Amino acid sequence: MLDSYYRELLNFLTRATGSRQRAEDVAQDAYLKVLNLQAPGGEAGGAAVRSPRALLYAAARNLLIDRHRREQARPQLDIADIELAAPAHCEPERRLAARQQLALLERTIAGLPPRCRQAFVLFKLEGLSQADIAREMGISRNMVEKHIINGMLACKRALEQEEGR
Repeated sequence: MLDSYYRELLNFLTRATGSRQRAEDVAQDAYLKVLNLQAPGGEAGGAAVRSPRALLYAAARNLLIDRHRREQARPQLDIADIELAAPAHCEPERRLAARQQLALLERTIAGLPPRCRQAFVLFKLEGLSQADIAREMGISRNMVEKHIINGMLACKRALEQEEGR
């Protein structure tokens, strides 16, 4: 019964988010929320819902609000501003260590293969979704995920090597 509202909900969410991919993500989450609510043992205890369409839209709106709040709460820092974001009371040694660690990460990221670096920077620093990155770069989401993982592993290895010295 819920699937009859999918296209309508998707169109609503696409207009609200400005992104078909984000709309699909929110729609999927809304459906999961409603299905879990209706399942035996869920909040509604498997009871029938009077207006599944209204419940679906309410869940989707709440998810949109939650996403918006998370995005507003997450500070958008440029990698060059990380040093400035450190509290003023930091000890000089800690600030120096942080600056050195940042320089190491910048060198590591700069040393990644170009496509890997591009995907990693778009994901970690610019906050784009994997789907948006895939669309922008013209590659599959799986390839984007592999690039991000390779970038993260390279950074982790560089930090571990530095720690071992």
